[in-house]
This record gives sequence, C-alpha cells and structure tokens, in this order.
Amino acid sequence: MKAPKTVFSCTECGYQSPKWLGKCPNCGSWNSFEEETYRERADAASAPGGKSTGDRAESFRGMEIPEYMRIGTGISEFDRVLGGGLVVGSAVLVAGEPGIGKSTLLMQLCGRLGDRQKILYVSGEESRAQLKLRAKRLSVDPENLFVQNEISLEAILSEYSRVAPDVLIIDSIQTLNSSAVGSAPGSVTQVRECASALISRIKTDGSSLIIVGHVNKEGGIAGPKVLEHMVDAVISFEGDRGASHRVVRAVKNRYGSTNEIGVFDMTGEGLVSVDNPSAMLLEGRPEGVSGSCAACILEGTRPIIAEVQALVTPTVYPSPRRGADGIDYNRMVLLIAVIEKRLGLRFSSHDVFLNVVGGMKIDDTAADAAIVLALISSLKDIPVPDDLLAMGEVGLAGEFRSVPSVSQRVGEAARLGFRKIALPKRQTEGKSGVQNVGGCELRGMAGIYDAVAYLASTQKGKGSK
Repeated sequence: MKAPKTVFSCTECGYQSPKWLGKCPNCGSWNSFEEETYRERADAASAPGGKSTGDRAESFRGMEIPEYMRIGTGISEFDRVLGGGLVVGSAVLVAGEPGIGKSTLLMQLCGRLGDRQKILYVSGEESRAQLKLRAKRLSVDPENLFVQNEISLEAILSEYSRVAPDVLIIDSIQTLNSSAVGSAPGSVTQVRECASALISRIKTDGSSLIIVGHVNKEGGIAGPKVLEHMVDAVISFEGDRGASHRVVRAVKNRYGSTNEIGVFDMTGEGLVSVDNPSAMLLEGRPEGVSGSCAACILEGTRPIIAEVQALVTPTVYPSPRRGADGIDYNRMVLLIAVIEKRLGLRFSSHDVFLNVVGGMKIDDTAADAAIVLALISSLKDIPVPDDLLAMGEVGLAGEFRSVPSVSQRVGEAARLGFRKIALPKRQTEGKSGVQNVGGCELRGMAGIYDAVAYLASTQKGKGSK
C-alpha cells in the first residue's frame, strides 16, 4: 500500500493536477478544482470491481439478443421514459432536487418489481425503520425486497454477492465511500470510483443498477461529470415542489429516446402516473381573459397541450423588465422584436412576463404562434377565444412555418374540446394538408398579420352582438 496522495481534481471532467488551477486545461471550467486525498493501490486488480472477469471475446455475428433484455417496471410513465423498461445489465442515474420524489418513486418501483424480481435496496441516508415507514405509507410490501443500511462500498459488494439480486438500488451515490480512496464521501474521486466499481460488477453479472444522484445549487448533478458518461441512462426529475405534478425526462438514454417524458401527480399515496397530462395542465384555465393562449407541443411521440400566459403592462421604470418561466428568454426577446418590426406594436414602455402554466418547459418552436397571440392579446387587452389553439413556428419575417406531426397535434386538440385551430396556411392546403378532425375549424394563417387580424375580428364580432 502506497502513502496517501493529495491531488486536485476537476469536478466537471475528473482531470487531476498536482496543484490547484483556476481553469481546467481539459474542459475549460473555472474554479472547478477540489482537493482530494486518496491511497493508490499497488495492484489495480485488488481494487473493488477491478478484478478480471475472465470473459473471452465472442464473435459478434454469432451473438443473440435474449428475450428477457427488458424488464417492465409496472409504472407506465417511468417505462415510457426508459424506452420500455429496465435493460438487463444497464445502469440508470436518477437525479433531482431534494424532496422532489426520487426515493418515493424507487420505493413504488420496488413494490411493483418485488413480486417477480429480487431487489437489493441500499440506503446510506435512511434507516431501516424509516424505509419501512415510507413503504407502509405507500402500501408497499414486496416479497423479494432486501434492505441494507451501508455506506462502505466493499460491504455493499459483499452483500450483493450473497443476495445476488436482479436489481440493485443505491440511494445515494454521494453517501458511499471506498477504502481505496482516502477522501470524504461525496468527493469527486469517491463518486467516480464507487460508481465505476458498481457498474463493473452489474455489467458482469447481468443485473440492473439504479443510482440516486444529488444535484448542486446550479441544478447539475453533483460529483464528476464523468458519472453521467459512465451510466447508460440519466433520468431527471423536474417540477415545483409547491405543485403536485412531477415531470420525468431522460437526459441521456442509450436504449431509448431522450425526447419522451413521464408525468406524475404527487399524492399522499405516492406518485401516480398521469396518462392525460394535457387535461391536468389545462385544469382551472380562466375564460375570457386576455394574454392566454393554448399551444400544442410534442414531447417525443406524445402531444401535450399547455397554456401560455403573457402579461404586458406599462412600466414606471426607464428600462422595462422582461421575464420568462418555462420559455427560453432569448426566444421571447426574439418574438417581441418580430412583433415590433413587422406590426409596429411597441413593447419598449411595457414590462413583459411570460409563463407556462404547470411548470412545463417548452422547447418546441411550434409554440411560437401561441406566444405571439398571447403577447398581442395582453398588449391590446383582447382575449383569445377560449376554444382556439395556435401552433406554428414564427420566422424573422413574421411568417408561420410548418410544424411536424401536425395531424397528431390537431387530433389531441380536438379530443380536448378545442374547436378552432390556427396553424400555418400551407399545412391546410393541397393534398398534403391536414384533415379536419372532430368538426374543428382549421384556420390557416400565413403569419402574424393574419393572427392580429383574427384577434381584431373576434373583438368586432363581440361588439356587434
């Protein structure tokens, strides 16, 4: 055994230096070096997970895919994000803010899987009694669930060999420590070495690994960036702890799409899958109020209808304020500039705030049309018809560009009771135009000129009645 060694490691990429550096020469991050003390082993094979497995090379053409490669968890929304279920021999990192529901979801997963799969749940943060209390609240009592309170990597691997589980759950990776590393639990070196040993073992044995990861104050996963590269899937928990719903999305997934999302509702009995998130997001929507417009976004293969709200109000300050929640700030500024240039409407003396109801984050440019209508509606104080849904990407010339999967979006809007749908004009014409669904009125708009004219016509119609 060699003497302890002190190095400085980059928390972003794991680069090591004998002295502290302000900027990492490998990844370019600033102030990312932390001091680490660990012991180097003379024989690398004696390190946890470092033993040779004796696995010989096999002809790729002669290999076959086993039928049991995917394990359905029994939680539909979680399976959707994973791409159909847990893949045998895969490592999944579940990350999210404290109290968002990570441990609750995993305990419910144990309840669904525990009757047909052997599970070893290792907790370094909660006692057995606390885990039992949560399981009782969630009405979870699986037959094949084994619980271990341990933070020593060597003890965990020893118990793993004895129990031989199908699924290993680590809650959380930041609490583990290895005797091969002299630094404190949660440090860059500890997280990297412990995760490497666990992943190496489950890859060899064909088990599935689920790791819980903490997040830092910037919202990124705590520990080295290399942790995200080591695992097969990174699942992110999102949502406001003050709200009841949670959004689960795959940031990385080697065996499925990264565009799918799962929506849950946090209740007293745990997380409940929401099969129709559009209805939940539109619940309590006000009627006849300016600055509100419905948009249909596409998350993977799932169309979701969200409510975009805008508040445009005169300001008393020399520099008007701009705020966006759920919408990219730069996208909002760009759309305001397009409206000012093409329509001559001025926002320079107004504060502008945009919000997506329910804490959803919109990255789909198909929501541009709804954002523009909401902004103009709030500025002119003209309500958008409650049964109108708008979709279309807005170009710099003010034109409405085509959106993908328009038939799927129209079908979802019709199913939820929208009777007027504004969409790019070219997608309503010709043989390739979208077909009328459920008696909806499809209104083709060439650009924001048509949008503001339509809003004006609805106001005149009300005045003439």
